[in-house]
Amino acid sequence: MLVVELDRIDEGMIDLVGGKAVGLGGVIAAGERVPPGFCVTTEAHRSGTLPTGEVAAAYEALGGGRVAVRSSATAEDLPDASFAGQQDTYLDVEGTDDLLRAVRRCWDSLWTDRAVAYRRDRGIDDDAAHMAVVVQRMVEPRAAGVLFTANPVTGTRGETVVDAVPGLGTAVVDGTVRPDHYVVAADGATEGPGDGCLSPREVEALRAAGERLQDHLGAPQDIEWALDRDGTPWFLQSRAITTLFPLPPRHDDGPRVYFEGGHMQGMLRPFTPMGMSALKAVAAAWFGALGADVDPDGEGGMMVDVGGRFYLDLTPLLRNRWTRGSMPDGMALYGPRASAAMRSLLDDPRFAPRHGGRIDPRGAAGVAVRALLLAGGVIARGAAALADPDDARRRMLRAGESMRQRASRTPEHVVTARDRLDHATAVQSHALTRGLIPMMGPLYVGLLSARAPDLLLRGIAEPGEVAAVLGGMPHNVTTEMDLALWRLAVGAREHRDLLRDTPPEELADRYRAGTLPDIGLGGFLERYGHRGAAEIDAGVPRWSEDPAPLFTALANYLRVTDPEQAPDRRFARAVAEAERVRGELVGRAMDTRPVRARLSDFFFGRARALAGMREYPKFAWLYSIAETRRQLLLVGERMAGEGRLDRPDDIMFLRLPEARALVDGADQRALVAERRAEYLRERRRRRVPPLLLSDGTDVETALPALPAGGDGEFVGVPASSGTATGRARVVHDPAGASLEPGEILVAQTTDPGWTPLFMTAGGLVVETGSTMAHGPTVAREYGIPAVICVPGVTELLRDGQMVTIDGGAGTIRLEEPGVPGDAEAPRGPGETQAP
Repeated sequence: MLVVELDRIDEGMIDLVGGKAVGLGGVIAAGERVPPGFCVTTEAHRSGTLPTGEVAAAYEALGGGRVAVRSSATAEDLPDASFAGQQDTYLDVEGTDDLLRAVRRCWDSLWTDRAVAYRRDRGIDDDAAHMAVVVQRMVEPRAAGVLFTANPVTGTRGETVVDAVPGLGTAVVDGTVRPDHYVVAADGATEGPGDGCLSPREVEALRAAGERLQDHLGAPQDIEWALDRDGTPWFLQSRAITTLFPLPPRHDDGPRVYFEGGHMQGMLRPFTPMGMSALKAVAAAWFGALGADVDPDGEGGMMVDVGGRFYLDLTPLLRNRWTRGSMPDGMALYGPRASAAMRSLLDDPRFAPRHGGRIDPRGAAGVAVRALLLAGGVIARGAAALADPDDARRRMLRAGESMRQRASRTPEHVVTARDRLDHATAVQSHALTRGLIPMMGPLYVGLLSARAPDLLLRGIAEPGEVAAVLGGMPHNVTTEMDLALWRLAVGAREHRDLLRDTPPEELADRYRAGTLPDIGLGGFLERYGHRGAAEIDAGVPRWSEDPAPLFTALANYLRVTDPEQAPDRRFARAVAEAERVRGELVGRAMDTRPVRARLSDFFFGRARALAGMREYPKFAWLYSIAETRRQLLLVGERMAGEGRLDRPDDIMFLRLPEARALVDGADQRALVAERRAEYLRERRRRRVPPLLLSDGTDVETALPALPAGGDGEFVGVPASSGTATGRARVVHDPAGASLEPGEILVAQTTDPGWTPLFMTAGGLVVETGSTMAHGPTVAREYGIPAVICVPGVTELLRDGQMVTIDGGAGTIRLEEPGVPGDAEAPRGPGETQAP
């Protein structure tokens, strides 16, 4: 079929007519008005020959005259890739010859640089992209524009956004004019210009049509429309809004507010379904140790999976009159915008205080007793650590070694696939409830000791001085790991060209095949191979499985030519500076506040003895996560051998109950394919809402802009003092990232798997996080400046742009002219279609 009328198109024809034509077919099926037209199918494009006769006949049947000619690629207007503005549209085309030329130009636009780059960025194979072309009668519009059935900026479902201009709507789509902007809330209240080009009745008619289309097509829609001279609405396109963050699970108790907890661990990428399922099972075991009954497989509860991210339901705390007032200050740890977002919710009547429901006194008493016993043990161990920090540290290390040994032993009764699934969660639960709890007391003492001098020396210490004393912190297992990798690079200098110029993936293959020169990597992996980026997700490979990221880091280290920039010397300078500033601060305080001075010196000592151990509990827990992964892969290998999975790691795209059903005989291959595709879509997401409402609202984006710095300056939260000037290197994934010595690492977030990059970085800038997160902590210990909580900085800064960061003031200043970022052509509110 080379040409087909629009009213004969259904959703099963996407490979023949492309996404735009299928969308129009859906609008027609919903009973809305669509200008009549036809589609030149992908069969014609695949043949390479334009069916001139069929096109001319269809044009004549349409009545000739002026038409719009628009691309409709098979990879266009899809649920996860809009291709907005990536391929060509031609308006007011008249005559058969001009029509045929326009169709050919649409075909050619499949291979423009922007279209090819867009497909590559979304993992769409060029061979899978084919072009159909939609031809429609032109509408003579009095007004036209774009309609969104959910707010594309804030994510709010049930809120309709309409942008309108007089005449053709192309001015809205290409961003050349400022349109009239209307927002219709779920309750019908409308914001918009009183003297705009649409009447209230027309806005309501568009809203109602959008709602009908959303209901018919099953998802929030991005719709192009036009009102003709008689005021009749015509719909020119309808496609899913591709950038909306997924909705949380439905809850019976009214609106909810959720806090994204993954960034506390530097984890903004999605969890694999199995990684999330295992984490929820372990958290349920933790709460179970307190006597609380938590269903790890349920959709409700405090822990919620939204878009593969780990959210915490804060609604009970926000509705509690005793806790709600302190929540904005508690959120300040994650930056001023997070705090402002939480403060705005205090005025939202949906989250007004409520009287508590009935509580089972026997259950509550049991939880309270267990919590008191747990707290008593933590306090006792903390007191012992305060008295003898060296002994406390030795005890923590022994506990961690015990966790490693337990994780490395598979009990004799673990034989069947079902046994392995049970053991996969049990090994983590034991580590969390039995292994980590004894470490909490010394850990809290170390963190509180690091905080105490800030309070004691208020009015005496200059900004950044206390933080300097906490730099170059000893006993940090992540710092020790990075320095061990540096020593590996030093020892491998004779192989510099090989390690620096060979792709990391090839080096990893050669290492596994045993054909790489021995540089000592085996010993490093024996100690640290259970780590990696996104390491708290059991579904993600460890360095022991894929050492390619380590070869990337080694290549970066081998680019260091200035001895003074060597990571071990930088760390030694941070240690020396910490001791120097400590002596100065204590001496200065002795003159006027001798008691405070002695207390500060005491707590400085305890902080330097214990606070570096903050990374160790997680490091030890990772042994059990790695063992969980190993057991799951063994199950996956068996299921693949039996033909129930295509490959062993497919099991990581199931949840634990689904894996049990798999072992019992269910064929889960279709579900795995769906989940894997969903996971890859979410991996491409650049923004994750820190505070999310149950109606999809990203609370921070709904706020007015906070005061910014001066021209060419961005303001965030100070996280590690010092200044540095260098070229910004925007990195979305540490695997394969090249960072020249002195460059400023710019990322959405970081976890310990990123920290090998810190060793050559001149500074760190991240979009999220807290001052206590892994990235800023390690940055302080290396003595490199860091600024956190700079929303959208990976889009605002251009890769390679010269910047100066001040980690004490929390600022990033542009040192070069030019427009930051590399955003695509604007599209009004819908410019988020191409993030």
